[in-house]
Amino acid sequence: MFSQLIKLIPDGIIQSASRHHDSDQYYKQFKSHEHLITMLYACFHNCTSLREVITGLEASYNKLCHVGLRYLPRRSTLADANAHRAVDFFETVYKQLYNLYCGSLPDSRGRSSIDSRLFIMDSTTVSLFSDILKGAGSYRMDGRKKGGVKAHVLLNAQQDVPKLVHLTAAAKNDRVFMRKIRLDKGDFLVFDKGYHHYAQWQKWTDKGIHWVTRLIGTEVYDMVEEHIVSAAQQRKGVCQDCTILLGRPSNTATQKITVRLISYFVPGENKMYHFLTNNFRLKASTIAGIYQKRWQIETFFKRVKQTNPIKYFLGDNENAIRIQLWCAFIKDLLIKVVQDQLKRKWSFSNLSSMIRHHLMNYLDLKKFLNEPDNIKQAFYHQTDSSPQLQLFIT
Repeated sequence: MFSQLIKLIPDGIIQSASRHHDSDQYYKQFKSHEHLITMLYACFHNCTSLREVITGLEASYNKLCHVGLRYLPRRSTLADANAHRAVDFFETVYKQLYNLYCGSLPDSRGRSSIDSRLFIMDSTTVSLFSDILKGAGSYRMDGRKKGGVKAHVLLNAQQDVPKLVHLTAAAKNDRVFMRKIRLDKGDFLVFDKGYHHYAQWQKWTDKGIHWVTRLIGTEVYDMVEEHIVSAAQQRKGVCQDCTILLGRPSNTATQKITVRLISYFVPGENKMYHFLTNNFRLKASTIAGIYQKRWQIETFFKRVKQTNPIKYFLGDNENAIRIQLWCAFIKDLLIKVVQDQLKRKWSFSNLSSMIRHHLMNYLDLKKFLNEPDNIKQAFYHQTDSSPQLQLFIT
């Protein structure tokens, strides 16, 4: 089954990424292709140490030719490659795989046109039990601060996979990611209160990109126009809809922008939410519903952390950590591709578990996952065309 997952990555993508970043320089045997397969094995099998990776591969030594692994590395070889091979190689492989499969992932069947253009921006921190990538968590008893890496993600809400990923130290501000966002006119971008940057908001508005976020509560603004809230909108929870001029008038360094402010009450939570957006066309309740979809990225972060061994890193340096995270995103994308191609409906966690348990078994991937209860028909039956020779002449 592992070989069928690897075949989802065209050799041309690996070769072009390797040539572009010259990632095979100074490596005689353990090339980029072998390194990628080894790290994907570690991710699919949830390996927590280099010894577990190499021992697991050695146990399946007679099957490695099927996955294209021509060289079985030692632990020291894998550790050195994780420490020194260019991380950009793995990043390029992910980006090209996304461009290849983004059209075949779940489309807008039964979903609104807004969902097909909706993107969610957020970040998550992975804590490390060392001072690598300092800046995560709080100070320990010895005065040192636990390290951590932050993954900034732009999630395609329709496909439920990241369109863009940027890895930084956990101490980096979330707003550094805003400059890397490239969207088309008419797209919708949703983000939380950590991305307040008036000048960037205005740039997106000028490009025709719609955005929705929440009001922090400390902003200074002037009321421009109060809009009438219909009875139907009031029943849905809309309490206020108005146009405001956002920005402190006394601060000449801060750009003033005209936005829409919507106050929305949620009876179940007994709480009032205040949303900001540059879209003046959609109904206020629709804007509130768009922001509610932001929770999808939290589910994605939970999925990645639960189905990948990112609590245990296969290296004590920044390069190894970044490589393992990129391979975790590649694995996540491959499972989403398989999930979309199956007739049977699987949850992501169950599908990931089934693949992990049968990773090195001779099973037809799609046939087995479509009919897991009929596992006998999914086994590959090897036929030998050569005649059976008799040991004794009778």
